[in-house]
Amino acid sequence: MYEIENVLRDYAWGSTTAIAGLLGRPESGLPEAELWISAHPDSPSVARRPDGSSVPLDALIAEDPEHFLGGPSVSEFGPRLPFLTKILAAAEPLSLQVHPSIEQAKAGFARENAQGLAPDAANRSYRDDNHKPEMIFALTPFEALCGFRRPRETQEILRQLMKSFDLVEAPVPALLESLLEDLADPDEGVALRNAFTRLISGGEDVAEATALVAAALASGAPRAPYETELSTVASLNEKYPGDPGVLISLLLNRISLAAGEAVYLPAGNVHAYLHGLGVEVMASSDNVLRGGLTPKFIDVPELLRTIEFQPVAVPMLAPQISGLGQELYQPPFREFQLQRIVVKPESAPVPLAQSGAAVVIVVEGSVYLDSPKGDLQLSRGGSAFLPASEAPVNVHAVAGTSEAAIAFAVTTSMKG
Repeated sequence: MYEIENVLRDYAWGSTTAIAGLLGRPESGLPEAELWISAHPDSPSVARRPDGSSVPLDALIAEDPEHFLGGPSVSEFGPRLPFLTKILAAAEPLSLQVHPSIEQAKAGFARENAQGLAPDAANRSYRDDNHKPEMIFALTPFEALCGFRRPRETQEILRQLMKSFDLVEAPVPALLESLLEDLADPDEGVALRNAFTRLISGGEDVAEATALVAAALASGAPRAPYETELSTVASLNEKYPGDPGVLISLLLNRISLAAGEAVYLPAGNVHAYLHGLGVEVMASSDNVLRGGLTPKFIDVPELLRTIEFQPVAVPMLAPQISGLGQELYQPPFREFQLQRIVVKPESAPVPLAQSGAAVVIVVEGSVYLDSPKGDLQLSRGGSAFLPASEAPVNVHAVAGTSEAAIAFAVTTSMKG
């Protein structure tokens, strides 16, 4: 087992307090958006060897992939850790985005390489050749947009929005009338595609209509029964005035997760995290196609090719409790699963549901990891990389402590 140090990313939307508070360390004074617990080459964790020396986790794995990852994982996913884990802390909205399928990622990465785009080019959509299905487990109340709602539901919200213009005696923007017509198409996929395309491609017309919508909402007109959705429009426009993502938010499910709830996001699902702290797990990729709420590059034609234009129920992910008492969150992806581990001083150890390599991070108390090949104690904020060859691993409460410990473990699933 290897204790690891992880990389903080200080994107502007990050909280200045949440990650430090969770892990029990001083605040840096900077936005701390993501803590990468990873072997991704962009920001690999650093592993501490038994002799005290340090090595990037991706370099360590490259020394003997079968030993560290397990033969089945190498056969299916290649000689790389197939998942990327993050502690994500959003104080402000992230970009409206979608992730490609594996086929789209391979084709897009090869195409942009052939075009001679640098790996870190600002106008690049594909940073690697992998897909990026993901899940988020809420550690605090967590707000997000996630997948398309039924078109008729958005029509009802638009009609409520239009009442705001009646109350301020202002004409309803023609764009809203056009969106109602788009969403009336009996084919829901066509309806969503047409409405989304109108907004993402509308330019100044969309910016002007969004400004008028924001002004009407600011008049104090009643928003019920769509208080959350219309308040989201108002708050997004404060941060990104006139951005197409402001009105696109009305096409999407607006969700509020309680701490301990989780959702998963397959390829093609349009989403945006708005606020909250969570454990995010994904296939090891940095491929993001953005659709708004960002100053970064937006490739509209590629975005439209990537999105699944179908309404979806919110893809909630309930835990599965194994016969060994393991609390597992298993999305339909083979690259990863998440295990929440609670160990009390008087309780029996919790077995780690390990298939391939695993990472562990402790968010409360202290734990003791025990395997036939070694042991390791981790306190709050500590994390470790567990090679596939280390299994089986048990997680114990530390002797002499009085509080329960909470940790999260991520390992390859191979069950999706």
